[in-house]
Amino acid sequence: MRILQKYRMRTPSTGREVIVEAQPGVEYVDRETGEQLQVIAQLLPVAPTPSELPWAVENLRFCNHCDQLAQKDLNDCPVCGRRMDPLET
Repeated sequence: MRILQKYRMRTPSTGREVIVEAQPGVEYVDRETGEQLQVIAQLLPVAPTPSELPWAVENLRFCNHCDQLAQKDLNDCPVCGRRMDPLET
């Protein structure tokens, strides 16, 4: 289970972006420029979560019981709690 929240962060001068599991109160710097990274977005799902996948179309599937979106790497639906059918190969 992922405890820390993932954030999308950007280096101001270069525009380079990284995804970081950030801890509150810690300043993160770009390893190439040494500049402080700016938080651009908080990734969903919000921590704590059993999934490591961000909410993006290619990482989601519909629960066959409640028809709500869930991450592909989960076995149980986070909405209704029931076991989802296996993914088709």
